[in-house]
Amino acid sequence: MALISVWHVTLATIAFFALRILRRFLTRSSLDNLPGPPRKSLLFGNLAQIFGNRFAWDFHREIIYKYGPVAKIHALLGSKMLYVYDPKALHSIIVKDQYVYEETTLFLNFNRVFFGPGLLSSLGEQHRHQRKILNPVFNINHMRYMLPIFYRVTHKMREAVVREVSDGTKEIDMLNWMTRVALELVGQGGLGHSFDPLDKDEVNPFAEYIKDLVPTVAPLFFFFRFLPFLTKIGSPSFRRRILELIPSQRLQRTKEISDALDKTSRMILQQKKQALAQGDEAVSRQVGEGKDIISVLLRANMAASGEDKMPEEELLGHMSQLIFAAMETTSGALARILHLLAQHQDIQQRLRQEIRAAKQEFNNEDIPYDTLVSLPYMEAVCREALRLYSPVTTMNRQARADIMMPLSTPIRGEDGSLINEVLIPKNTPVIIGVWASNINPAIWGDDAEVYKPERWLQPLPETVTEARIPGVYSNLMTFLGGGRACIGFKFSQLEMKVVLSVLVDTFQFDLSKDKEIYWNHAGVQYPSVGKDSYKSELPLRVSLAK
Repeated sequence: MALISVWHVTLATIAFFALRILRRFLTRSSLDNLPGPPRKSLLFGNLAQIFGNRFAWDFHREIIYKYGPVAKIHALLGSKMLYVYDPKALHSIIVKDQYVYEETTLFLNFNRVFFGPGLLSSLGEQHRHQRKILNPVFNINHMRYMLPIFYRVTHKMREAVVREVSDGTKEIDMLNWMTRVALELVGQGGLGHSFDPLDKDEVNPFAEYIKDLVPTVAPLFFFFRFLPFLTKIGSPSFRRRILELIPSQRLQRTKEISDALDKTSRMILQQKKQALAQGDEAVSRQVGEGKDIISVLLRANMAASGEDKMPEEELLGHMSQLIFAAMETTSGALARILHLLAQHQDIQQRLRQEIRAAKQEFNNEDIPYDTLVSLPYMEAVCREALRLYSPVTTMNRQARADIMMPLSTPIRGEDGSLINEVLIPKNTPVIIGVWASNINPAIWGDDAEVYKPERWLQPLPETVTEARIPGVYSNLMTFLGGGRACIGFKFSQLEMKVVLSVLVDTFQFDLSKDKEIYWNHAGVQYPSVGKDSYKSELPLRVSLAK
């Protein structure tokens, strides 16, 4: 009798889910009339084409050029999602109605499991409270304090590379150097900790952990969709034991990276707390001299009380997320710019001339903050790279309620009718087309996919200014906007300009003679040698600049 009952329950459960899936295919939705690519798989829709696919560039271009600024994407088991880069719709998603369009459960769970409870894994009032506490350490005045630290770190790297090329041109993996210097910059400027002496060309094990994260987890994207269910099974220790039994090299490497991040964050936090307990003199002797982000945050936290006080696990979460987010995106952006300079020698030469002219004004010393951030061609080179090659190409949201999405311009439905607004059903996933918005030809023109820093040295076209892109930075979606805009984008910009001001003044960068570089589509795009390699690297020929 008990066996029959179990069998009946099993059949009923299967029937329930089968009916739900069947209803997705048969029931009409307000999204059905939207343009979009045909589903490739009855089971997975277009998911394999758009996520976890390092060759996804052409599919994204197909959406942009064929289907337009609001497109329907077929998702898992007949469900639907949207791909959006219409400016007015973006404003609704990330500014006006940002508390309806929240981060997806998948995103939140992954960041909570991997990094801990920080900005990337919080919502609503908790997220607003965290940003309020963190904002002061990312303002411009604090960035001025960071500048000497940034220059000191970058000069260490410069001296090491000078030794490498002192006998002539040498092929060097510049992604390795950019990863290491970005880690050391966030280490000293963000955490008050040194990860790397930067005294020779070698592999930094901790930097390799961070650099390997995106290539390691990208192919696992589909399986992370089940995290919301898996995190409810048993205790954390039970889930960990189960994970250790799964014979997957990628999963085990992911666990290894997560463990290394957690262990390192705990070690640094303990050192910071000990120094603060010993007084100001002990703090001033540490790396960063107590001006680093975490030291400032810790002092503020010690003085706080009640709900303003941040739990230790939350501090650890912020540290792990800061290490990854600041290192991975900045190193990728710097590597991309060096690759672009090697491809466009005229741009490299013009940038070098501007840097040297600025340095001559200050007796060939490091360029001061106000001058560095105001160099017009440096700004143009960086902006254009961040526009055309944003490190993060898409972001995801999920509608937590039924909501009407406004459009800047009407779109034509599959039945030929004009659509002025779209009813978004509750729980609909929405892909924010960061890269798509940045290269939207209706806004940026027919040369939107051409790397042209000069476009920033003249007034932008009315199509750009009137579009009112809701990004926090330069009419771009690169650093997003609204309440979840990248909190550290000024930190990242300053890092990039310091590194470029030192490296481009000193070195000449040229393409490898026999290694073609391919940039892989991923959560954070990364370079490899050719399309067959999963190894992230950027070999360039480097010599002393004349």
